[in-house]
Amino acid sequence: MKRFAVLAAAAFALLAAVIAIRTASFSSRRPAALAVPVAPLDADAAARRLADGLHFRTVSNEDPAATDRAQFAAFRRYLARSYPRLHAALAPELVGGVSLLYTWKGRNPGLPALLLLAHQDVVPVEAGTEAQWTHPPFDGVIADGFVWGRGAIDDKGSLFAILEAVEGLLAEGFAPERTILLAFGSDEEVGGEQGALAIAQLLAQRGAPVESVLDEGGAIVQSAVPGVASPLALIGTAEKGSVGITLSIAVEGGHSSTPPRHTAIGILAAALTKLEHSPMPGRIDGPTRSFLERLAPQLGAPFRAVLANLWLFGPVLERAMSTQPPFDAMLRTTTAVTIVDGGAKENVLPSRASAVVNFRILPGDTIDDVVEHVRRSIDDERIDLKVGVRSVPRNPTTESPVDDPSFERLATTVEEIFPGVAALPVLVLGGTDARHYALVTPRLYRLSPFLFEVGDLKRVHGTNERLGVSNFANGIRFFRRLIESSAPAQSGLP
Repeated sequence: MKRFAVLAAAAFALLAAVIAIRTASFSSRRPAALAVPVAPLDADAAARRLADGLHFRTVSNEDPAATDRAQFAAFRRYLARSYPRLHAALAPELVGGVSLLYTWKGRNPGLPALLLLAHQDVVPVEAGTEAQWTHPPFDGVIADGFVWGRGAIDDKGSLFAILEAVEGLLAEGFAPERTILLAFGSDEEVGGEQGALAIAQLLAQRGAPVESVLDEGGAIVQSAVPGVASPLALIGTAEKGSVGITLSIAVEGGHSSTPPRHTAIGILAAALTKLEHSPMPGRIDGPTRSFLERLAPQLGAPFRAVLANLWLFGPVLERAMSTQPPFDAMLRTTTAVTIVDGGAKENVLPSRASAVVNFRILPGDTIDDVVEHVRRSIDDERIDLKVGVRSVPRNPTTESPVDDPSFERLATTVEEIFPGVAALPVLVLGGTDARHYALVTPRLYRLSPFLFEVGDLKRVHGTNERLGVSNFANGIRFFRRLIESSAPAQSGLP
């Protein structure tokens, strides 16, 4: 017994030593960013140009024929008037009749290009909510230090910040060493098939070398993680896939006075309950593991020890994360029942009932995996499954490299413009145009360079979307600095 106690104590001491050594080895991987001069700019004038750009109702539609192209054409004319140097120097091209591609030729044509993305289109304002807006959603009002309106954040803020940065650099006579491409799709909100995909295919057809892509999808967020006081720049390095699966059942109808034990709706409800009670397995890997490992140095000792030793504490951490929907979504393919249809009259048994379940697919899982999971979970041959009835399914993307000069350049630029902000790779839970550009580069990154409180992000696609004037100015400075630092002599890029 005494010998067992000695061995147990030795084992515990060894385990504690391993945990301590690994925890100590997780030092900060933040780049050594130097202070850079604050680029002078007229923030109020820039904000006014953004605000005026919000007047245009560039709403995309699932049916391209239903899109109001006149609004997009008027928006393009406004951009040409507002940024004359850029439109004179960057050879704008119209792709697919609506999307825009600009080429700023570099001094060294042998270097692969830096591709900056944004999208012109916005989501509609939900009918009946217009009166809830502090300022009308398409009036482009500047008030209380903010630019208010649909698209201020998603994604005209980034689009105008890029244009402001390039126009300012051109005015100073700056000439980039590598080519800078600007691509502004027209249908990101409905999948990007007509805009971003068409541009990506054009670049691939031309054989245009692209070093890396930066798109929306991440942000600089205050209070993003409990226990971390400073803001974090969350740079998306991969994004989830998506598939909608329609579950339907057909039975004999009849009068509600003599119902069977289980109606069509009851059978369907049981199947949906089984799905909700059988989530797909969670795991800490890929971009989520990268995020946690880079987050560790920002935390106090106890939490740092947990993240530095996922080999031991991973299952405990996974259970804790699973209790919070935003973190749970980082761990697994999620299940969400979004549409239910069945029945037409109170006293009539419906002969048909259906439901749509949306799955956001974790990298490492596939559409086929999800379909098999649904079949196995409901285990009911009466339920028919159809995949992708209402939207085009997509598999998740692969993870873009983090230990790479492209990512480090982004992280350094963040620190230069937002001192004290650490840049971390994250999994993007939604979809962006960036995924289409896997045709031309594996380095796809996602960051809107604006600082938000967590609550501000609810304004995206919601009511009272707005972007701070000073926040917008820093976004302009970010893109300016990113372009300035894109030369390989400064960034170490090939």
